[in-house]
Amino acid sequence: MSSAKKQHNNILLAVLGFSTVIVIVAIIGFFIFDREPDVIQGEMEVTEYRVSSKVPGRILELRVKEGDYVRAGDTLAILDAPEVMAKRAQAQSAEDAAAAMSEMAQAGARQEQISGAYQLWQQAKAGVEIAKKSYERVQRLFDEGVMTAQKRDEALANYKALEAQERAAKSQYDMAVNGARREEKKAAAAQVARAQGAVQEVNSYLHETVQVAQTNGEVSNIYPKVGELVGTGSPIISISVMDDMWGTFNVREDHLNGLKIGSTISVFVPAFNKDIEMKVFHIKDEGSYAVWKATKSTGEYDKKTFEVKARPLTKLEGLRPGMSLILKR
Repeated sequence: MSSAKKQHNNILLAVLGFSTVIVIVAIIGFFIFDREPDVIQGEMEVTEYRVSSKVPGRILELRVKEGDYVRAGDTLAILDAPEVMAKRAQAQSAEDAAAAMSEMAQAGARQEQISGAYQLWQQAKAGVEIAKKSYERVQRLFDEGVMTAQKRDEALANYKALEAQERAAKSQYDMAVNGARREEKKAAAAQVARAQGAVQEVNSYLHETVQVAQTNGEVSNIYPKVGELVGTGSPIISISVMDDMWGTFNVREDHLNGLKIGSTISVFVPAFNKDIEMKVFHIKDEGSYAVWKATKSTGEYDKKTFEVKARPLTKLEGLRPGMSLILKR
């Protein structure tokens, strides 16, 4: 009986010891695995702009290829736009015509016109003098009773008519001497300015047929081929500004602890098998559900995701857009 009791106690001790070992291992495993950091994968991105033209045309020449590094002012592509050249010729002709009209308004009448108007005025003045003398003679005869009143009235009417003609000839002469009115000169000058504006507009469109790089960067994409037509605003070339790269991470809000704008984070770059320091400059939520509510009655809640952007503090040679970044939280 004593032996059976002893055996029973040994079994209880073995079970108790085994259970204790399991509990200890579970506790150790819980703490070890619970402290394993979460891995958040992001990637490098780059500022990119698209080169496009304000005018439609046909690709005449491509001066670059994908992967080329270009500097601001380098010629990228040349377009053939014959319609713009035709509009330029029309605008230039309109400007020349407006300038000629303005010069004519400023110069006034030609010397021959002024001389002709003066001669007509002198002729009218001579006619008035003759008519006046004739009227005075008829008036004296009428006073003496020799001439009838009708003849006197006819001579007076002729005299007054020739006076009016003389005044009209004088005004025509004055107008020829003075030239165009001030309002006409201003209108002619305005027409010249309008025509010049049209020429400048067409020249700006003409400049669009030669596409140049706006900033330094790398040619990432070329969309059309030589000989293809491109419409207004259609992208021709994409340029990546390699001096402006950053990393983007999608971080759940319960992992944002310590992350704020201006903070520094350590990021692992698998492509180089090394860590780099990056500075956070942007944090923004990625949107929310239509109805914001707890998903369970146990106190759990929906967790929003935030977009976090950070720039490298030091330049890493060879770092390119699209490379993976590993952030441990």
